[in-house]
Amino acid sequence: MRRRFIRVARKHYSTQKWGFPENSGSIMKKIVLAAGAALALSTSFTAGAAETSNSEFVSDWWHQSVNVVGSYHTRFGPFIRNDTYLEYEAFAKKDWFDFYGYADAPVFFGGNTDAKGIWNHGSPLFVEIEPRFSIDKLTGTSLAFGPFKEWYFANNYIYDMGRNASGRQSTWYMGLGTDIDTGLPMSLSLNVYAKYQWQNYGAENQNEWDGYRFKVKYFVPITQLWGGNLSYIGFTNFDWGSDLGDKGGYALNGVKARTNDSIASSHILALNYDHWHYSVVARYWHNGGQWNDDAQLRFTNYNTRTTGWGGYLVVGYNF
Repeated sequence: MRRRFIRVARKHYSTQKWGFPENSGSIMKKIVLAAGAALALSTSFTAGAAETSNSEFVSDWWHQSVNVVGSYHTRFGPFIRNDTYLEYEAFAKKDWFDFYGYADAPVFFGGNTDAKGIWNHGSPLFVEIEPRFSIDKLTGTSLAFGPFKEWYFANNYIYDMGRNASGRQSTWYMGLGTDIDTGLPMSLSLNVYAKYQWQNYGAENQNEWDGYRFKVKYFVPITQLWGGNLSYIGFTNFDWGSDLGDKGGYALNGVKARTNDSIASSHILALNYDHWHYSVVARYWHNGGQWNDDAQLRFTNYNTRTTGWGGYLVVGYNF
């Protein structure tokens, strides 16, 4: 197994972790067991380093952890959200297969009034995965040129289970990815996707091709600290070309309620040991979740605040 230089990267690289309340009955906590099977689909953007004893971990190539995540002022939906949740994550890179993802049980440990999740009639499960398949290795041909080391068929799939149609999302980004040789002690990957939107919390762009995403991800080892490895990780999603802003209606203050573009940019300091890892995450949103900032929505008593900063604190155990 590998000692992690980093272990966590918040995702949520486009995630919309919010749902509207609904009048369903109270959910039994046994749903955690049912969700467990689905959690095995996930992982997270992470880089590895020095070898250690394989017997310490379940797998020597499928790197996984369970985390407790506290979020503050996240802006993926029309409401600012704070919650503390349980997360499973993993990452893998083997031969032609490169994988990243995570699965969350939202509001598992509680949240603010608008944060609906597993125990209070919100979504019981939120998943994001990023499988990439090496075109070079699958075809047996090196497509490298200049700084471009390897090329991938890249995917980014997001699923929010929700309790009904107004709380459910299913989005598939598909396209081309590459790893860049920077000539520096850092890793850099780029992906560009077209988006197919299935369910989207009842929005006007469901069941159609709708827009594009450019994703940049990088990892920089900094130094050894307190017996662990301190690293900086960054990733940013640039979403554009959607028709949602054009199709959506106007807010009460005369601006469009939705937008055709959005940005989510995450910046992480991670301290990693063989088994434990700790992260502090700062994230910036611009029109988070394609909600127009400062729109006075008809179903709220206040204007949206979808542009600005939020953050996460993470404690996790690698197994």
